[in-house]
Amino acid sequence: MLGKYNTKAFISLGLTFILMWISEATDTHMNYNYTTKPRVVLPPNYVKEMRPPSKKGSPVIVDFSIFVVDINSINVEDMDFSHYIFIYRVDMFIHQRWMESRLEISDDIFEEGDDYVTLLPEFFDNLWQPDPYFLNSKIAEIATLTHKFTSVTLYKNKTVRYAARMHAIIACQMEFQLYPMDIQVCPIYIESFSSNNQKVKLRWSDSGVTLNPELKLLQYNLGQPLELEESDGYMPEKVGNFSRLTVYFRFERQIGHHLIQTFAPSSLVVMLSWFSFWLGLDAIPGRVTLLVTCMLTLVTMFTGLRADIPPVAYVKALDLWMAGCMVSVFAALAEFVVVKVLDVQYQYQVNRIPKRISNMEKGQCATVASWEGGAVRSRKATQTPTTPGQTSLQGNGGPPKPARRQSLLSVAWTDTDTGVEKIMWREIDKVSRAVFPILFFVFVLLYWPILLMKSS
Repeated sequence: MLGKYNTKAFISLGLTFILMWISEATDTHMNYNYTTKPRVVLPPNYVKEMRPPSKKGSPVIVDFSIFVVDINSINVEDMDFSHYIFIYRVDMFIHQRWMESRLEISDDIFEEGDDYVTLLPEFFDNLWQPDPYFLNSKIAEIATLTHKFTSVTLYKNKTVRYAARMHAIIACQMEFQLYPMDIQVCPIYIESFSSNNQKVKLRWSDSGVTLNPELKLLQYNLGQPLELEESDGYMPEKVGNFSRLTVYFRFERQIGHHLIQTFAPSSLVVMLSWFSFWLGLDAIPGRVTLLVTCMLTLVTMFTGLRADIPPVAYVKALDLWMAGCMVSVFAALAEFVVVKVLDVQYQYQVNRIPKRISNMEKGQCATVASWEGGAVRSRKATQTPTTPGQTSLQGNGGPPKPARRQSLLSVAWTDTDTGVEKIMWREIDKVSRAVFPILFFVFVLLYWPILLMKSS
C-alpha cells in the first residue's frame, strides 16, 4: 500500500511541474506580444479614420516620390475616328511620407545606431493612410507574389514612410503630325481620392521622379521627366478641389529603323528612275520597265508601311515624303510620254516632207507646153538649194517657197551658232538629267530641316 501511494504522489508532483512550466511559458509569450504590438505604435485612443492633427486650417502634407523600374507593353489603341491612345505599362516603386504625431514610440524598439524601424505591412492597416490614385490609369495595382510588396518604416520623429512596388497601365492621347519623328508627351496624374486639398496636400519630395538608368525602350528614347507639377484640380464628380501631382514623360521615336527601312530605300528608287533619261527612245521597253518598276516598288513599300501607322485624318510627315518620292517617279514617267510624243511627231514630219517633195518633182519633170505667139516653147523646173531643213521649187526665177524649215519649227530647230539640228525630245532628256536631281535635292533640303525644327 505504501508503494502504491508513493507512485501516485510522484505522478502528481510531475504533473504539477509540467503545468507550472506551461503557465510560465504562456505568460512570457503573452508579455512579449504585449510589448511588441500594442505598446510600440498605437495609443489606446488612436482612431485611424481621423487624419493626423495639424495646424488649424492647414492640410496634412504627404510627400510623394516615384522610382520607375521599367516601361513596357507599349501599343496604340483606336479610341474614336481620329484619336489614338498611347498605352504603356509602368513598373515602379512609390514612396509616401507624412508626419503622424499621435504615435507613441519607445526607444527600445530601435536598434543601436538606428533612428528608424521597419514594421510588418499589417501595421499599415491600423494606421491612417492617404489615398492617392492614378487619375489616367486603366489599371493600377500593387505587385504581389506570395504577399504584397509593401513596407512601413517609422522614424523617431514620428514620420511614417510607406513604400510599395506596383504597376500601372497608363493611357495618353497621341499626335502623329511628325511621324516618324513624333514625340509623345504623356502625363501621369496622381490625385487624392477622398480627401480634398483642405485636408490633404500632395507634394513632390526632393527625389521627385527618377528613372532606372538601365531602362531602354525598343522604339523610343525616354529622357528624364520633362516637368513635375503640383496643382489643385476641381473634380465635379466629387464636388471639390483636390491636390494633384503631375509628371510628364517624353517618348521620342527612334528614327534609325525608318531611315534604314523607309527613307534610304525610297531615295534609291527615286535615283534609279533618273537612269531612264540616259536611255534613248530606241530602248523603249527597258525605259518603260524601269519607270513602272520604280513606281510599283514605291507603292508596295508605302502600302506596307501604312499597316503599321494608325490611319489618322490629318497629313503626317511620312505622307509628305511618300508623296514627294512618288511625284518624282511619276514626273519621270510623264517626261517619257512627252518625249515619245514629240519623237513620233518629229519622225512623222521628217518622213512626210521628202515624200511630198518627191511627188511635186515627179509632177513637173514632163515638158510644160505653152503657146506664145503660135510657137511652142518648152521649159523644165529648176531646183534651187536652200538652207538645211528647207527645200524650194522655183521656175523662171520665181520666189522660193518654204517647205521643211517651216514644218519642223515645233519639234526641231537649227542652232544658229553651230548649224547643228536640235531635236526637242533629246534636249528635254538632257535638261531632265539635271533638273530632276536638283528638284529632289531641294525637296530633301526643305523636308529634313523643317521636320527637325518642328520635332525639337
